[in-house]
Amino acid sequence: MNVEPVRATVPRPPPSVRVPNETLDRFLSTVGEVILTTSQLRTAAETNGIGQDARLSGGFDQMDRVVGELKRRALALRTTPLLRVMENLPRVAREVAMRTGKRIEVTLAGAELELDRSILDRLYDPLVHVVRNAVDHGLEPPEVRKQAGKSEVGNLRIEATREKDAIRIAVSDDGAGMNLAALRERAVAAGLVHATLADDLPPDEIVELAFHPGLSTATSVSAISGRGVGMDAVRSTLESLGGAVRLETRPGAGTTAVLRVPIAAAVQRVLLVVLGGETVAVPISKVERVVELDAGAIEGSAGECFALIDKEPVLVLDLAQRLGWPAATNHSAPLVIAELRGERVALRVERLSGQQDIYVKPLPALLASLRVLAGLTVLGDGRPVFLLDLNQLP
Repeated sequence: MNVEPVRATVPRPPPSVRVPNETLDRFLSTVGEVILTTSQLRTAAETNGIGQDARLSGGFDQMDRVVGELKRRALALRTTPLLRVMENLPRVAREVAMRTGKRIEVTLAGAELELDRSILDRLYDPLVHVVRNAVDHGLEPPEVRKQAGKSEVGNLRIEATREKDAIRIAVSDDGAGMNLAALRERAVAAGLVHATLADDLPPDEIVELAFHPGLSTATSVSAISGRGVGMDAVRSTLESLGGAVRLETRPGAGTTAVLRVPIAAAVQRVLLVVLGGETVAVPISKVERVVELDAGAIEGSAGECFALIDKEPVLVLDLAQRLGWPAATNHSAPLVIAELRGERVALRVERLSGQQDIYVKPLPALLASLRVLAGLTVLGDGRPVFLLDLNQLP
């Protein structure tokens, strides 16, 4: 009796074509123009009193749905899996471990998630630096780990998860954690913190000091990395991408570096605010919430202004004044609670003008040197609006 051999059937991959990045960029730019034109048409119809026509309104709604789908498809074409930058990180970690006499096991998770290619290309160097820091100064040598009751093999986990319109990448080690006392002492020695106030600093504020240029807890400078040295560059790169980075540490249990970046670079959701008659855009990703207080609730001290938000004093910055425009004079003060260089601040504005998805255009060459401006867009009524990079505010 003849038995036919069983053959495993491997599904054929779907057909694909190669498209140059330049072509994708032009396509996405064209989609952005369609989004702007659609918004302008709706605004013009409402301004001329014909926006109430049921057929016209229904047509606009249908066009919004089609344009929205076109936008999602266009952005999908520009994304690529995180595996492209994450697959080399285990090798980087093992090389550092070998050079420092350590043993390590690396775990990757979430590498299948996709990110805009332009962001992904700039994410590799910060990730490599964080991984080297974790192995070089985060993990202990095998004999030290054994004395502490740990496995001689250190663990490094690199995990990516999606959070709405952003990707969160956590690089966690199970080492000794950061030496906060040493970091505080070096901050005092460097003049960053007054000696009389240093002992009262909470742990989360001490950890933030690691992002100051040149500040490190390493007892010696190595050719590989230094905890703190270069972390300012990591934060600068992440913030230039519209993202953020923070450190979490537990004594004896390890340190986690959390990097957060937007999925798409060209299309962003923003909060529109009015300053002295001018409208500017603030990335929603940087906004916690908006509160409105009487001007009398804002108090001055040592040349700075503060307001009680959630029973805590929060620094109040007049956004117009920071941009070199006349300060706000309105009696009530809309405050945009936002993140500025890792700190919680309240931005005082004249009034709010709603939220909107915008297509971010590059700045003209004449304005490229103004770092506080992250891009340009055009509203439905044809007005140009600048997108602000809050971390570059003076």
